[in-house]
Amino acid sequence: MRPGVRRRVVRGIAAGLLGLLLAGCATFPDAGPRDWRAKLEGAGEIGGPPSMQEPAPPGGQNGGQGGQPPQSGGQQRGPSGCDDPDPQVVATCLNPVGAITVLPDGRSALVAERTTGRVLRVQRGSAPQLVATVPVDASGGGGLTGLVLSPSYDEDQLVYAYASTSQDNRVVRLATGEPPKPVLTGIPRGPRNNGGALGVDADGSLLVATGDAGAASPPATSLAGKLLRIDTLGHPATGNPDPGSPILSSGLQAPQGVCTDKVSRNTWVTDRADAQDVLYHVAPGPLPAPAWTWPSRPGVAGCMAQPGVLAVAQTGAASLFVLHPGDKGTFVGNPETVLPGTYGRLSATALGPDGMLWLGTVNKLPGGKPVSSDDRAIRIQPPSGGGQSRA
Repeated sequence: MRPGVRRRVVRGIAAGLLGLLLAGCATFPDAGPRDWRAKLEGAGEIGGPPSMQEPAPPGGQNGGQGGQPPQSGGQQRGPSGCDDPDPQVVATCLNPVGAITVLPDGRSALVAERTTGRVLRVQRGSAPQLVATVPVDASGGGGLTGLVLSPSYDEDQLVYAYASTSQDNRVVRLATGEPPKPVLTGIPRGPRNNGGALGVDADGSLLVATGDAGAASPPATSLAGKLLRIDTLGHPATGNPDPGSPILSSGLQAPQGVCTDKVSRNTWVTDRADAQDVLYHVAPGPLPAPAWTWPSRPGVAGCMAQPGVLAVAQTGAASLFVLHPGDKGTFVGNPETVLPGTYGRLSATALGPDGMLWLGTVNKLPGGKPVSSDDRAIRIQPPSGGGQSRA
């Protein structure tokens, strides 16, 4: 090697070593107060089902946005007919999804179609199987909008649904090979706000969120605009404020989701109020001031709660909004907006026993922009939990 070339090589190596040393000594200022701004993330950053393969390349488990595998030339192949290549999509070509509940195996779920009243068992790689059909009247925001497994599903194999009929809104019980059986009927029906939601609290009681049926201020004894707490036979659950009443809380307008963190025992309800979308931290009696509000009206829908994470599906905003609960209905850290536009208008949510989050879409409803494989049921890894609550 010529002397001039050798000197240039030595100088290059020395400069590289100096850069590494400086990088290793870099310091950063402590994080101070920050204004909140939504953090936008793609579906790949939430990821798909757990894998024992090598770590995924940047951009997601499949190296692309939305959980879809990259195609040649960096292009992603979209759905073709009912075939959707996204590995996080479990079922396709459904009618708008009103509710989801996950079966104990964690790999299959029951999906309620809002406008048809059909309940389908779905699993990736298998055609949806019809489980039951609930007669519904989907006008005025109604239809089949709630679905949960019985608290003792392992023993009784029963499922509960919230449905709008032409006469009322009601809770029905579904059993294999039998027609739907009424559990709680006579929930008022009106020109709007007929939808509702179902959940199960930490004590195993059924939670029933009901709309106000268009009434500005339903009577205190009316079942409209309430969060009800009942047993599986439809009777008031033990521990309600009034032992003879199913009413736990009042003040709802058009509830979309109810979810409980079984560890903290906190229950949350999403609601589309007249002036804004809201999230309530439930307490017995009249609902308190909202724990969170969305003046922009993104169309809050179903919710999922577990330690450190509260995820709210957004229909109009076509995304998933993530909060990090702290103590006593407060929140810590910054909220996040994930899956923006990835699957379109999200509606139903459900947490599986394996910790996976299921979502449903309503892209076929007015305002949506369906692709050929819509509507869909999706299974993803949920967002991670937040930090410890502040003292």
